[in-house]
Amino acid sequence: MKAINKRFWENKKVLITGFEGFLGSNLVKILLETKAKVVGLDIKTFRKETMLCVQDYKKMVVYKGSVANRNLIRGILHKHSINVIFHLAAEAIVSRSQANPLKAFKSNIVGTWEVLEASRHQGGMDAIVVASSDKAYGCHKKLPYREVTPLIANHPYDVSKSCADLITSTYFHTYGLPVAITRCGNIYGPGDFNFSRIIPDAMRCIIKNKVLKIRSDGKFVRDYIYVDDIIAGYIRIAELFEKRKLSGEAFNLSDEKPITVVALLEEINKLKFCANKLKYKIMNTAKYEIKKQFLSSRKIQNILNWKANHSLREGLRKTAKWYAQYLIKQ
Repeated sequence: MKAINKRFWENKKVLITGFEGFLGSNLVKILLETKAKVVGLDIKTFRKETMLCVQDYKKMVVYKGSVANRNLIRGILHKHSINVIFHLAAEAIVSRSQANPLKAFKSNIVGTWEVLEASRHQGGMDAIVVASSDKAYGCHKKLPYREVTPLIANHPYDVSKSCADLITSTYFHTYGLPVAITRCGNIYGPGDFNFSRIIPDAMRCIIKNKVLKIRSDGKFVRDYIYVDDIIAGYIRIAELFEKRKLSGEAFNLSDEKPITVVALLEEINKLKFCANKLKYKIMNTAKYEIKKQFLSSRKIQNILNWKANHSLREGLRKTAKWYAQYLIKQ
């Protein structure tokens, strides 16, 4: 990770929505090392899992509530005169979005427009970085996805991200709001407690000596990117937002090395971080999932000189070490 520009962050008033999530907690941990004034909003707060990553909440202001709560969002922006927003709050699990689409739409779509509308009325924003997903693109035959690829999603989670992206773009084109969109592949690393995702679940199954159930046919193709590389990209976007005139831009963040599910599991097995070998069973029960999706990061490489610094093997090694320590304590 490139060195953070601590001078840039000094006295910056930063709001992180979804700050107790996997990505949010890792971002908070980095920003608390600066003199930024960090404010966090999440639907749940002081979760014991998050506190393994963020141990010093005393350095920040914490709010509990929904990102779709208009009065709460407006009150936070007004009270703290926020300069930079990292909008990460979302329903991030595809299966939950399919089971309860209205919850996903409220969190991912309504939550986004409430943050942007509150920012429009508050004014004084330097940068608003909105976290999106590769799934916002929907299904395309031409790969990898580039930022100009149309957003043509079909299913609840994917559509919620497409809509949020288009709404974000609207607030730039119509109101000149300083927004940038980030679309990432599958993020992994320490601090991800959502065991419905394949890497955390694989780590747990190895350590607990259980069989991993693969929802797909094992041939789905994705790109996987280590969380520290994503955090570095987010911070770099914010730091260079004005200098590089990034308002209205969208950026893909990827290691540009797509891999099948089975090949990923073979990489995990090569780590040999405990005595057990990974055992898995192909269930082939996944519905409405895109079989092949991966991203080009050429744009952010060219404009911001960002690239993923962790190879898959290095990232998995760090991740396995963390899960081994965490799960042994359970």
